[in-house]
Amino acid sequence: MAEIGKKSKLNSGWLAARSTEVELSGAQLTTTHPPSIGPSSPWMEAAVPGTVLGTLVKNKVVPDPFYGLQNETIIDIADSGREYYTFWFFTTFQCKLSESQHLDLNFRAINYSAEVYINGHQKVLPKGMFRRHSLDVSDVMRPDGTNLLAVLVHPPDHPGRIPAQGGQGGDHEIGKDVAAQYVEGWDWMAPIRDRNTGIWDEVSISRTGPVKIIDPHLVSTFFDDYKRVYLHATLEMQNKSSWVADCSVNVQVTTELEGNICLVEHIQSQKVSVPAGSTIQYTFPQLYFYKPNLWWPNGMGKQSLYNVVISIDVEGFGESDSWNHHFGFRKIESDIDTATGGRLFKVNGQPIFIRGGNWILSDGLLRLSEKRYHTDIKFHADMNFNMIRCWGGGLAERPEFYHYCDIYGLLVWQEFWITGDVDGRGVPVSNPNGPLDHDLFLLCARDTVKLLRNHPSLALWVGGNEQVPPPDINAALKKDLELHPHFQTSSENEKWMVDSSSVSEDPSQYLDGTRIYVQGSMWDGFANGKGGFTDGPYEIQYPENFFKDDFYKYGFNPEVGSVGMPVVATIRATMPSEGWEIPLVKKLPAGYVEEVPNPIWDYHKYIPYSKPHKVQSQIELYGSPKDLDDFCLKAQLANYIQYRALIEGWNCRMWKKYTGFLIWKTQNPWTGLRGQFYDHLLDQTAGFFGCRCAAEPIHVQLNLSTCCIEVVNTTSDELSGIAIEASVWDLEGTCPYFKVFEKLSLPPKQTSSIVEMEYPKSKDSKPVYFLLLKLYNVSNYGIISRNFYWLHQSGGDYKQLEPYRKSNIPIQVTSQVIIKGSTYEVRVNVQNKSKNAESSSLTYNNNFINRQGEGDSDSNSLENKEQTDKKRSTGFFHRICRRIVTGSNSPRLVETNGNAVGVAFFLHFSVHSSKAEGKEGEDTRILPVHYSDNYFSLVPGEAMPIKISFEAPPGVTPKITLHGWNLSQGLTVCYY
Repeated sequence: MAEIGKKSKLNSGWLAARSTEVELSGAQLTTTHPPSIGPSSPWMEAAVPGTVLGTLVKNKVVPDPFYGLQNETIIDIADSGREYYTFWFFTTFQCKLSESQHLDLNFRAINYSAEVYINGHQKVLPKGMFRRHSLDVSDVMRPDGTNLLAVLVHPPDHPGRIPAQGGQGGDHEIGKDVAAQYVEGWDWMAPIRDRNTGIWDEVSISRTGPVKIIDPHLVSTFFDDYKRVYLHATLEMQNKSSWVADCSVNVQVTTELEGNICLVEHIQSQKVSVPAGSTIQYTFPQLYFYKPNLWWPNGMGKQSLYNVVISIDVEGFGESDSWNHHFGFRKIESDIDTATGGRLFKVNGQPIFIRGGNWILSDGLLRLSEKRYHTDIKFHADMNFNMIRCWGGGLAERPEFYHYCDIYGLLVWQEFWITGDVDGRGVPVSNPNGPLDHDLFLLCARDTVKLLRNHPSLALWVGGNEQVPPPDINAALKKDLELHPHFQTSSENEKWMVDSSSVSEDPSQYLDGTRIYVQGSMWDGFANGKGGFTDGPYEIQYPENFFKDDFYKYGFNPEVGSVGMPVVATIRATMPSEGWEIPLVKKLPAGYVEEVPNPIWDYHKYIPYSKPHKVQSQIELYGSPKDLDDFCLKAQLANYIQYRALIEGWNCRMWKKYTGFLIWKTQNPWTGLRGQFYDHLLDQTAGFFGCRCAAEPIHVQLNLSTCCIEVVNTTSDELSGIAIEASVWDLEGTCPYFKVFEKLSLPPKQTSSIVEMEYPKSKDSKPVYFLLLKLYNVSNYGIISRNFYWLHQSGGDYKQLEPYRKSNIPIQVTSQVIIKGSTYEVRVNVQNKSKNAESSSLTYNNNFINRQGEGDSDSNSLENKEQTDKKRSTGFFHRICRRIVTGSNSPRLVETNGNAVGVAFFLHFSVHSSKAEGKEGEDTRILPVHYSDNYFSLVPGEAMPIKISFEAPPGVTPKITLHGWNLSQGLTVCYY
């Protein structure tokens, strides 16, 4: 039951049934004939929040559309008709109201329209996938407190049809509605049969007194080089009573010092009268802060957050409503860089080199959860990204998504629901005038802005993907999202001063006013800046191509992509055995090959690792794969090289040619086989860790085009007293090249070329060799950046690595675990115990520096704000006492009996359930797992610490295993 000013979610106990199978009316369902599940009943347990198809899959009425070709067996709405996916949803909730109390029933989003019945009374919800609905149901509450709720949900008006040839957005009919456009299928996604029909986002009830708070807007303004800061707040106050409400409107700003101990930064109270039955806008006098903790993007500093609480006390009633939100003091500026022509972002006055990814949505059936959002966003932070682009064919992302972007420092580029394929081009050519109802589009857009605008991670609004909205919509968005003068990028904005007598200048009175609106993803500093189709490419490349000056012409690439084959366990878990056949290889002239995938891979949008007549197979470089395991392992080698090279290629021209890039794409909302760093089951590819390596804030790298060693410093600090160690290792385990470059000082915000590597040009250089680069502090040998390459001579290949698999390298692993409830935190140290004459004379002071944002966060320690508030009363010391460590805390040691000397190549951990009763062929992986590093290699004598964290299901004993290229038998590190 909701308390005054608090929201209570209705996220369990729902039932669902197809409307054509229910003979009762909504009034009957919510009065005399509430439904129940039974042998002859059409009702089933419902997925709310979720979709109709999600409910059908949950109840096994239809097969899993993400497995094999099973999506093809599910009837499409174009063939069934809209009635087939029109569903009733039903639940009950408890609530009694006292005198002068009011209850709102809130739907944060429904697709696409609905009729709501509560205790026999009907209310109609209008159309639109991206709008909130709030219904005052105070006058229809039942006296006994048990309330019955039924919702009839209708699919989009124009679900469209899927042409035989498929294509981007099917027949584009979905573009006539204000809805997600990907649901008719794309080149990375199969069609969603119900077009995401359902109550797909949060449902809640909220109890208030006479006066309700609506959509507060928080804005901060900065002066005196960010020392003087003002917080502005504007809100709407709705008086639901029939009398004038004399109110005390309060704002409190706190910051968490340690655990649940909070420091109150500001408290302010103002007297306001709200006329009967009216809604007014009220702006607080600005609050002054001196040197507050600032919010920074990932890799630039801490993500400091304050909690802002606004409450209303009504005379004669007491507390009537309250609202709270985390808020970060930061200023985002954006303009077109004169040197590169690319769009340049600044946060708190510091230029940010954008290295990020394109995001579709978490799950194609909209099985959205706070837990999965947490994993998704932490994965992006672990890859050292600093921006996520929410692509226009997907969602206006949810507050939970933004909550974790706030916590982990991911700037967000949020697009509205326009794509070029569905709104102006494609086959058949789509309608360039966008949705049929332009007013509905703008209503949804404005409501989305109000929903998301207080999140510090939100960096910019964009009209559409590779398209500009229709002229009237575009003009309205430009006007609605006009920048307040303080946030315009000109010298005049520093002259703007807060003047309490000029309330019209208060920035919190704007719809947003703090972040730019760009009309399309290839306009105004993105791609060629004029809308020409100049993003991409999206296929496999020679790694050295990314470093060449002619690879990409423009300053900021919003979409550049490549391959994304998952690990072998994911293929086996998501496809029947006929999907385990690896691609057939057709030999073409000049050494090129053409890959022919099996039908299941083709359906799941496999993208080849070769490009006939342009790029030779990056898998065949290692020798023809023998089976699925071999193919997927060699694909991981290619993934790592491909994405590290992509990012390092952009690194080498930071600010000289480029201001940023976004990789297409980081993940898949289904079990696709292209463009991803982790798969839909949440297992990372090796590309994830190649990206993590290349995108670290301070990074040492090899320019694959010039063979120069470079250091990338994206931070605001000069690096001094540092050195670079470069060592080359051959397949025999010897070190033919070793050099240290000392007394280096490197400027901030710059990529510096240090020296050209001599080894590849020497007469004794080997056809295949390894290169290890370490950037470290001279004073303590603390490693700032470590980068390991496997390389071949120009025109060569990696086939000599095949017999290298037989080298039995001795590996020693020590491990220690801390268990907190179901969460495991494991620290392991992996050492290559092989040694030779050179090993003892070279420096192996692996004192790895622990930097902020290295993925070492306790995955249970960062909770949703509401959960944190609920626990605040338990106290800091009680929370410490709950951190019970179980099991043995003494280190465990395991090792192999290898006697060879050489590099331990491409080592990677995995975590499995060790249940003895597991079925043969069952996927035993425990997912997700957060690794500080994986797919790593160790030269003779070298050791590396790795941190592993995960949550184990109840009753499961985790087993951690280490595999490697030349670790033929997996090494079981530990059982816990």
